[in-house]
Amino acid sequence: MEKKGHFIEGIRDGVPIALGYLSVSFSVGIMALASGINVLQGALMSLTNMTSAGQFAGIAVIASGGTLLELVLTQFIINLRYALMSLSLSQKLPEKMPLWQRMVVAFANTDEIFAVAMGHARSLTFSYMVGLQILPILGWTCGTVLGAIAGQVLPSAIGSALSVALYGMFIAVVVPVAVKIRPVLWVASLAAFFACIIYYVPLLSGISTGMSIIICTILASVFGALLFPVPQETKEKEV
Repeated sequence: MEKKGHFIEGIRDGVPIALGYLSVSFSVGIMALASGINVLQGALMSLTNMTSAGQFAGIAVIASGGTLLELVLTQFIINLRYALMSLSLSQKLPEKMPLWQRMVVAFANTDEIFAVAMGHARSLTFSYMVGLQILPILGWTCGTVLGAIAGQVLPSAIGSALSVALYGMFIAVVVPVAVKIRPVLWVASLAAFFACIIYYVPLLSGISTGMSIIICTILASVFGALLFPVPQETKEKEV
């Protein structure tokens, strides 16, 4: 009964996340369809990749005809933060939790699920984490399917307009943080600046979309680390 209670509690906490994922992934489905990815492929992509930024970048690489190496490197760099989030989350998991259960928990350790889990008052049980993750996974996958289906029946003009919503999501995520934290604004601006250079400079125009994302991400991250290092006092407080 205790496990069932934890599972239901997780389900309840995951409902708002699932609703948000359903609306955002609708745009992912439309974009995937426009990039030549069919409904089934889009559904499998969302079901096996719980990452909006990674999926957006992956679709861009696929649409541009990028190589598998570019796709792998792009996903590795963009999703590297999840490794750090999982390390932090593991501190709240029971020490005796089996490895296979930890791997299940890590599969859907997204930004929103991580935030809710870390804010959970008690130690995280496997039942609670499964309940917390299952609806967001379904919401993300179903939203992608609905978006892809809608992209097939809606006029192209409306489909193109709806696909812009994904860009709006990234703006909504980055801008509020950039306004409050100046280094984020500089790093985001640097990434955009490097992207413009690669796109408009003739000598660099041959670089593929996938490699462009990788290069801009690495350069902006390096500049951010050099120009805005985190003080040691802040690191100790976070630990």
